[in-house]
Amino acid sequence: MPADTIHLTASDAKAEIALRGAEPVRWQVGGRDLLWSRDPAHWPYSAPILFPTVGASKGGIVTVADRDYPMAQHGFARISTFELVEQDGGSARLRLVETEETRAHYPFAFRLDIVASLTGTSLSLAFEVENCGHDAMPYALGFHPAFPWPLAGADKSSHSVVFAAQERSAAPEIAPGGLLARRTREIPLQGRTLPLTPEIFTEALVVLDARSRDFAFVAPGGERVAMTMESFPHLAVWSRPDAPFLSLEAWTGHADWEDASGELAERASMILLGPDKIGRHAVTMTWCE
Repeated sequence: MPADTIHLTASDAKAEIALRGAEPVRWQVGGRDLLWSRDPAHWPYSAPILFPTVGASKGGIVTVADRDYPMAQHGFARISTFELVEQDGGSARLRLVETEETRAHYPFAFRLDIVASLTGTSLSLAFEVENCGHDAMPYALGFHPAFPWPLAGADKSSHSVVFAAQERSAAPEIAPGGLLARRTREIPLQGRTLPLTPEIFTEALVVLDARSRDFAFVAPGGERVAMTMESFPHLAVWSRPDAPFLSLEAWTGHADWEDASGELAERASMILLGPDKIGRHAVTMTWCE
């Protein structure tokens, strides 16, 4: 077993979690690969974890106490090495804490624990964000898995995304630099269903303050990957026009608005976590035939 990857098993399901980013890089049920293969010709990730920001920061920086810090899109957790704290068959706990390197981008003492749990049909991630410092700590967290598209044969355009509740059809446009614009575009919903065609993905479809706590990527034969969230108010659906994958995303926060001040604590939808407090979030992906 590679030293940089841990393996989980449960019944006829398997998962691999990379220590780099605590990212699930393989999830199989009955021998079927359900996560995107990370082909760099299209997108070199499979299911990255986003922290301490989600999306782009205005000018590529965040401001804390009148000082600017460089912040890459989606933060630094997805390229950081996590420590394996414990592992037991179908579950494992991984941890990231602040270092001199993280403080150069995010001047807060934190602990980010991720508990991955596998069953015969599902892969769950529980997130714990702890403020280990003395001041309020702003953070955002996101999970960004991608799945093969087509999911189970047939044409790409025969697939759909189905939301648990009726969502608003207006989504913010993506401004230059990956920021959110105040202008909106229409999401071509048909009731709770979003029919999928490559042409709709000129940019991510962002559902702010979603009513749904679960949504699913559905193949024409009824096979689906369902994603259920706890404490993730925002959703997104994303691909690239020529790419053989579809991403379902769950966010606590989002990119800066194009007119944002840049002050991290003032960024829309950031969570301000008090000293010694713990923020908890969870996502479960379930394969259904």
